[in-house]
Amino acid sequence: MWTQKTISLRPRARGFHLITDEVVKQLPEIRSLDVGLVNLFIQHTSASLTLNENADPTVRSDMEAHFNQFVPERAPYYQHTYEGDDDMPAHIKASLLGASVMIPVSNGRLALGTWQGIYLGEHRDHGGARRIIVTIQGGQN
Repeated sequence: MWTQKTISLRPRARGFHLITDEVVKQLPEIRSLDVGLVNLFIQHTSASLTLNENADPTVRSDMEAHFNQFVPERAPYYQHTYEGDDDMPAHIKASLLGASVMIPVSNGRLALGTWQGIYLGEHRDHGGARRIIVTIQGGQN
């Protein structure tokens, strides 16, 4: 089975957000799979997807603090500045972290590790709703 759909994520403030439950709720198709893969691809250049710690929220705030230090706003060499101080850094952060994640499916569930969750990296102050193209492949044994 192959299927593809677009899901939407509600708008969020700038930062790293655990979105695993929101994503899974929109993917009832995976429940019928014994084995498979789910690819999540975000259709934006100022937000990212990654996998990381799902239990301690300080990891998400530390990620935001680190990336803000690592990729500062208002760097004097930025030329792309007309969309606001957060825009060029958002593009850089999105490129560093990536636009997609691939997750295995086992026995009708995402086969994430015990401490893994799906993160949305919202790199704009007011990014708005985000769209993700989901491609599911798999079957039953």
